[in-house]
Amino acid sequence: MGHRVIYVEKCEYLRLYLDNLKVMVKDNDILFPISDIQILVIDNYQSNISVPLINKLTENNVCTIICGVDHLPKSYILPINGNFATSGNINKQISWEKERKALLHSIIVKYKIENQIEILKQNNKSHEVIKKLYEFVDSIELDDRTNREGLAAKMYFRELFGSDFIRFDDDVINAGLNYGYSIFRSLITSIIVAKGYIANIGIFHKGKQNMFNLSDDIIEVFRPIVDDFVYNTMRDEILFKQEHREKLIQLTNKKILIDSRKQTIANAINQYLDSIFNYLDGETNRVLFPLPIIYDL
Repeated sequence: MGHRVIYVEKCEYLRLYLDNLKVMVKDNDILFPISDIQILVIDNYQSNISVPLINKLTENNVCTIICGVDHLPKSYILPINGNFATSGNINKQISWEKERKALLHSIIVKYKIENQIEILKQNNKSHEVIKKLYEFVDSIELDDRTNREGLAAKMYFRELFGSDFIRFDDDVINAGLNYGYSIFRSLITSIIVAKGYIANIGIFHKGKQNMFNLSDDIIEVFRPIVDDFVYNTMRDEILFKQEHREKLIQLTNKKILIDSRKQTIANAINQYLDSIFNYLDGETNRVLFPLPIIYDL
């Protein structure tokens, strides 16, 4: 997988030139080696992209995101087969034990709340709220039957963004959260497919019309990374600007801690997925979880 994150806003045509992405803007052509690209975001509703380029991007497992007129991600371009072991991995995925998935659900919720606590600590938030979230962590039941995840999220968001904050309202904070989550979700999905699994079959997300149930399971522990960025960058803003979108995309090019080592976010997702798949296949009882604090490369 490459390392570069390319954001295309002013472009008439995107073409394949040898093994390069050619971005054509009026009389200027810019070339990017496709092998260097990790994420390509096309944020121009009037851009044209060629079929040979699409195929080359999928061959190289480039996470390609196409935005709509509202600048929000609308489509992902994914390969049909991402790995030689796809059919075998899907058979294993279908056969994952219900009990093991329920236990993993509880563990993921635990670490998601702990990552939320870490963000509250980093931003000097209420000790009482942090104490309450720790109580939720200690009382998580199998498969999170008592919905500690939902209760924690409600307290966490109001403590971080203010008592008047309502998730999914039409405001700049929610716009930033939704955009950042979409970028992470698309990167996670591309890595899932590259490993020969399908994003439809989840661990605890089971939406019949959701093509990314597994991606939504995996993203949970990474969400606080976006939350922290939005809080420290956008909480006093009125409009969701291009510079915010670009910084949220570039956020995926940072490093985080996993297994006591600093890794790029893409590498951390890889390690996290491998540990989860090994756990669900019964090969290990240890899952590696990332911490939400980011570091520059």
